[in-house]
Amino acid sequence: MIAAIRVRGRTGIKKDIADTLDMLKLTRINHAVLIEENPSYQGMLQKAKDYITWGEIDSETVAKIISKRGKLAGNIKVTEDYLKENTDYSSVEELSKAVVDSGAKLEDSGIKPVFRLHPPRKGYEDIKKTFVESGSLGYRGDKIGDLIKKMI
Repeated sequence: MIAAIRVRGRTGIKKDIADTLDMLKLTRINHAVLIEENPSYQGMLQKAKDYITWGEIDSETVAKIISKRGKLAGNIKVTEDYLKENTDYSSVEELSKAVVDSGAKLEDSGIKPVFRLHPPRKGYEDIKKTFVESGSLGYRGDKIGDLIKKMI
């Protein structure tokens, strides 16, 4: 499972890259989505690499995102009671393990696919440089969890 976060805004963006970001459901800054690893998504991530950052996410971080920032239809927070009544999962941790390991979809549980995060504490490093160049853009591997924890 890959987490992708939009870092830069929409000013001066080419139409095809804007369309790619829309397909990824990353329409605003600090929005995050969870996507599965497959070649078509990898191509979309590469196309939008100058506006987003992404990496592999673990089930512990997914559980934190769902419990703190997860929303249902009508902007209602996700609760343990909702999960017990309306899904096959009894807790947020169980749902997060299913999402990461077996590829279960959040939409099937009624959870919105986009997470609206806060800007990171202490800010982004540099929004015009890649992560390798000590910036914020592009692939960051397992370090995406550190950024997400700063944004929850």
